[in-house]
Amino acid sequence: MPGRTIYTVLAESAQTWPGMAALQQPIGHGRYATYTFADFEAAAREIACGLHALGVAAGENVALYSETRAEFYLADLGVMSSGAVAAALYTSYPLPDQVRNLQAAEVRFVFVEDAASRDALLKAGDGRLDPVRWILLTGEAPDTLTLNGVRQMGREAMAEDAAYFGRIRDAIHPEQAAILYLTSGATGEPKMGLTSHAAIVSNIDMGPSALALNAGDSTLVFLPSAHIAQRVVLELLTMRMGVTVWFSESLSRLPAEIRSVRPNFFLAPPRVWERMYASIGAEVRKKGAASQKLFYGAIGLGLQASRLRQAGKSVPPHISVPLKLADRLVFSKIRERLGGRLRLAASGAAPLGRNLADFYSAIGMPLIEGYGLTEGGVATLNPLDRPKSGSIGRPLPGVEIRLADDGELFLRSPALFSGYYNDEASTAAVLQDGWLATGDIAEVDEEGYIYITGRKKELIVSSNGKKIYPARIEMLFKTEPLINQVVLIGDRLPFVAALFTLNPAHAETLPGMKGKTLAELVAAPEIQGEIRRVVARVNRELPQFEQIRKFRVLDREFTIDRGEVTPTMKIRRGRVLENFRDLIGEMYMGREEMA
Repeated sequence: MPGRTIYTVLAESAQTWPGMAALQQPIGHGRYATYTFADFEAAAREIACGLHALGVAAGENVALYSETRAEFYLADLGVMSSGAVAAALYTSYPLPDQVRNLQAAEVRFVFVEDAASRDALLKAGDGRLDPVRWILLTGEAPDTLTLNGVRQMGREAMAEDAAYFGRIRDAIHPEQAAILYLTSGATGEPKMGLTSHAAIVSNIDMGPSALALNAGDSTLVFLPSAHIAQRVVLELLTMRMGVTVWFSESLSRLPAEIRSVRPNFFLAPPRVWERMYASIGAEVRKKGAASQKLFYGAIGLGLQASRLRQAGKSVPPHISVPLKLADRLVFSKIRERLGGRLRLAASGAAPLGRNLADFYSAIGMPLIEGYGLTEGGVATLNPLDRPKSGSIGRPLPGVEIRLADDGELFLRSPALFSGYYNDEASTAAVLQDGWLATGDIAEVDEEGYIYITGRKKELIVSSNGKKIYPARIEMLFKTEPLINQVVLIGDRLPFVAALFTLNPAHAETLPGMKGKTLAELVAAPEIQGEIRRVVARVNRELPQFEQIRKFRVLDREFTIDRGEVTPTMKIRRGRVLENFRDLIGEMYMGREEMA
């Protein structure tokens, strides 16, 4: 064999933990279909051989269009084990975009979740996808391949020729492409990035030294499989480390599933942690004065202890003793919402606000934040024994960093991608002498912790020449339960303004707001006044040139369909500014005072 590939990592795990549960797929009524690591490996081998029998060539792109589920994992590993390139699509993108992506990836074969998904793509394609061969991950349809059918073809091929899979496996070289990622396009149009077996294997090999996970631990997953955090950490790293993956049936069932699965490890984007924080805050505000005093007193103690630990100092008895009581009376009940066995809570897929990180650290459940990107893999992580709020941590083993003169973060590691698909110019712009230009502006403290302060492309330069990084200011609103989304405006303009969207669930808890429509909530003087007070609080933390002078509250959320957010809910600032051009123009007419 020429070297380690994605398949050989799966084979190693199957040999080490053959009978251990690898995947737990919900099948309804609280029941799960279980795949052991031996089952996982056998399925990947069968699918690889079945695809080869169908004529799939080494290096050919094969698309996957499905929500995150066990069958996706089986197909994904099967594609990569065949020597083909697995190209997963974000299911939340509008169908016309999916058609363009399938055409751009030049695919002949597409795994789809079910017949309805296939039919929707065919209709949107209007004849352009007619040559594609579809493989259903679930269910059956006339004249259509199925996952089980492909597996059967693979078994028959291996039965006729015992060396069939061995030849496929041995022909795969580590430097071959394994995954074609679709970038989320937060700061521009999405691109497709190729990443090799060697890069991915080197990335997941960094995991054991950085994460305190044990074979037999469990996690619950729900992020889109096209995203690198889901793919690398929750699919491939869990496979590498013997962690059982439970799949969520739906987002609405996620809270109940967390309590029943009781994961040891849980990775979620900031939106999930923000909503949990808002829910806790709303419950506390409904309680009596004594309960509120207990809660906020406990948070105060927790924050003091957390700041001491982050500074590398011991917690003195006058804090640690009452904190134990606060933990028993308050914090343990909050942690029980996540099953009570959680050892590692992580935030990924988007930046986490410092205030939000402080809250979770205070309750004894520090959120471990890291940093990764399609082009660079997972690159940094906070040390588990001493995470710092607001930081993305330190480089993982084998990862080097440097800051350019303008503060841009550059990475060098064996996990870097190979380049953008059919786009040499864009590749050359980000890969420079073995270093990856991330586009993120960063700072590094005296202990080597890295802090992202903004995106280079999102820099606001006001009309008086002041430089403002909007992401840092927008983060200050993350713990405000009334606000759902925020976008700052002000590039080449005389002052900073903002667009807000509401969290209607919280807005309805305010006096007199119950039962109102979103449009009525937005127009209500009480809501406008509360937003004004929130903006004033944030402004007190900012220098004058960064303070928000005007704002508008929108009567809808930013959406994927309108191109305003990515599938992982990162805001596409340029599209928002374009879609609300007239409203923004109104804010910059007349006087500057906050209105």
